[in-house]
Amino acid sequence: MNPIFGRGLSLQLRLFLAVLLSVAGIVADARFHLFNGVRIYMDSVVSPLIYLANTPRQLADGVNEQLQSRSQLQESNQKLEEQLFLLRSDLLRLNQLTQENERLRGLLGSPIQADSRKMVAEILAVDSDPFVHKVIIDRGERNGVYEGQPVVNDQGVVGQVVSVAKTTSRVLLITDLSHALPVRVMRNDIRAIASGSGSLDELNLKNIPRSADLQQGDLLVTSGLGGRFPMGYPVAKITRFSYEEGKPFAEVKAEPLAALDRLRYLLLLWPAPISDAASAAAVLPPAASAAAATTGQAVTKPNAVPSTRKAGPGAARTTPRSSPQPAHGGAVIQ
Repeated sequence: MNPIFGRGLSLQLRLFLAVLLSVAGIVADARFHLFNGVRIYMDSVVSPLIYLANTPRQLADGVNEQLQSRSQLQESNQKLEEQLFLLRSDLLRLNQLTQENERLRGLLGSPIQADSRKMVAEILAVDSDPFVHKVIIDRGERNGVYEGQPVVNDQGVVGQVVSVAKTTSRVLLITDLSHALPVRVMRNDIRAIASGSGSLDELNLKNIPRSADLQQGDLLVTSGLGGRFPMGYPVAKITRFSYEEGKPFAEVKAEPLAALDRLRYLLLLWPAPISDAASAAAVLPPAASAAAATTGQAVTKPNAVPSTRKAGPGAARTTPRSSPQPAHGGAVIQ
């Protein structure tokens, strides 16, 4: 006769086996990345649910926009026109400075930095784990998004893409504990590493000597040394610089410029294309470029033909004379 209640493994043994399998799966994923493909597939499967969950918010935003009064729209339109007028006036000066910068870079033989391609993305969801600072955006592999891609907004650096699905991507914010970003101080070019603190309004600058020339309010921008974030994008402002006797390093805190707790639209950045001037300057030998920058002399083309002319009584000097060639790119200065 069979018993009413079947006998099997005890609850403690089941719990032990479940914990053992979980630890084995975590170690296998962390060391050997066995579940990367499964994770991307699951993100692609869950993407329609994310869009579906975001639909009520979009409907509410649309209804709210429709119910705005006419006076509010007129006031908002007037403010936007004033801001546009001010930005246009600043743009005139910016165009002039850009042209002057290109001329100076051409004289120094330095490559001209081209503008990078950008794409606007909207945040669909925020990671529910309070100890992980990640958001999900509505751009993915179909839009050319790639892992490690820098993400900014109109205020400053936001983070970088860490996972890409077909139509969505996950962005790791700069305040996450696992994130670090090479920065420099705008005032004096001191370089440092800004690490996430786990709080959305704070970054840590570690291993800063207490003798460093840092002040409260100093602006931190990307240094471009990591090869991932373009150079010159604002990151944070220093809010605290203090040190204690007996400690080799100072305690430095900074506040991100981007309001990471109120994000909605983001900008995805692609690497800037290499211009003709940059590629031509890269062909020149480093010694020639360094000598030109030090002495102020122009760098000639590699196939220059030397010619000898009298420099004075009983003396002669050799000066480079370039052979006639069609001009291209305008990167080499005669």
